[in-house]
Amino acid sequence: MTLRHHTTPARLGVVLAAASLALVGCSTSDDGAAASETSAAPAGDSVTINDAWVKAADSGMTAAFGELVHNGSADATVVSATTEASSALELHETVENDAGEMVMREVEGGFVIPAGQELDLEPGGNHIMLMDLTDPLQAGEEVTFTLTFSDDSTYEFTAPVKDYSGANENYQNGDDNDSEMDMGGSDSETDMDH
Repeated sequence: MTLRHHTTPARLGVVLAAASLALVGCSTSDDGAAASETSAAPAGDSVTINDAWVKAADSGMTAAFGELVHNGSADATVVSATTEASSALELHETVENDAGEMVMREVEGGFVIPAGQELDLEPGGNHIMLMDLTDPLQAGEEVTFTLTFSDDSTYEFTAPVKDYSGANENYQNGDDNDSEMDMGGSDSETDMDH
């Protein structure tokens, strides 16, 4: 009887110890998952822009530039941009076409900003294209933009409008035909021909 008496509590102790370890293991896993979720902040909270500016234009098209800085631990993807200054915006890159000319085109999938790195938006490179200005943009004014990321978070910034004589580039439309585009906002038909 004494042997049985010691065996039952010993077995019970082993079962309780195993159950305790299982609970601790579950608790650690849940805490680890929660910590992982909180460490990956929304992209809109970890991306900022330095030296933002917009090229002055009377009408038609223009573009916004700057340096997107990403301080997060996972890549961030800008999928769209909006502003009251334009009824249509696109995220553009500048690439060489079959004829060897540098042309602008919409970036499929958006701008990817690697974790802990920067992405330059500059004339002749990546930029935010304002396709149809609602009013003239004159030097000294400011334009507010909202970027939307692939995780549905957003980031808002304001950029000053500046005079700039460059950034007269070609725009490659969906039909692979190129049209001259003066982002300075001339009244020519080619400004909006896409």
